[in-house]
Amino acid sequence: MIPLRDDQPSFSTPFINYFLIILNVIVFLWELSIGHRALAGVAYEFGVVPHKIVAALSGAPYQSATSAILPIFTSMFLHGSFFHLAGNMLYLWIFGDNVEDYLGHFSYLVFYFISGLAAALTHILLNLNSDMPTIGASGAIAGVLGAYFILYPRARVLTWLFIFVAWLPAWLTLGAWFLYQFTNVTAIAQSGVAVWAHLGGFAAGAIMIKVFPERSHRYRYGTW
Repeated sequence: MIPLRDDQPSFSTPFINYFLIILNVIVFLWELSIGHRALAGVAYEFGVVPHKIVAALSGAPYQSATSAILPIFTSMFLHGSFFHLAGNMLYLWIFGDNVEDYLGHFSYLVFYFISGLAAALTHILLNLNSDMPTIGASGAIAGVLGAYFILYPRARVLTWLFIFVAWLPAWLTLGAWFLYQFTNVTAIAQSGVAVWAHLGGFAAGAIMIKVFPERSHRYRYGTW
């Protein structure tokens, strides 16, 4: 199930969403310029490596607190391939503008990073001894999906079902995405995808959107 667009109106320009998408694209173009071998080193240095982060937090020699915390945020802007980037940015483009419209620009940025943090911590806690670096914005974007699932369950999403295209309610499209991740967690994890980061980010976003206040004076339904 691949979403193509939604019909939920947005009444403000999603500047932060645009910024995040552009920044991810710029970083990916930089990745292409340094080559695949160099990227492996970058991924290990700036991606989430659970064992390294746990060692740094434990006060291991030659590891600083910065080396434990910084990769959690830098990893959100690194991608392993064009399709990895394109898939993440498609979801962010479709669903991020409405969440930003609800929260406001600054709150949305904070929400995005906290979602990414929650996703990374979930992955780390369930893979404490892993030396495999994890990169990508999908954990933070999963938080956006969780928020959209709670805010706009009845919005319609034009969804490609491989055989045909149909308008489906957001609760079904996003619920199916989450259910697929949850029921296939072992198989997905074995393929190298940080599935627990997806699940942790989605859950965090669904919970946090109930805590984050709706921005004041939001234009809705033709009135202030």
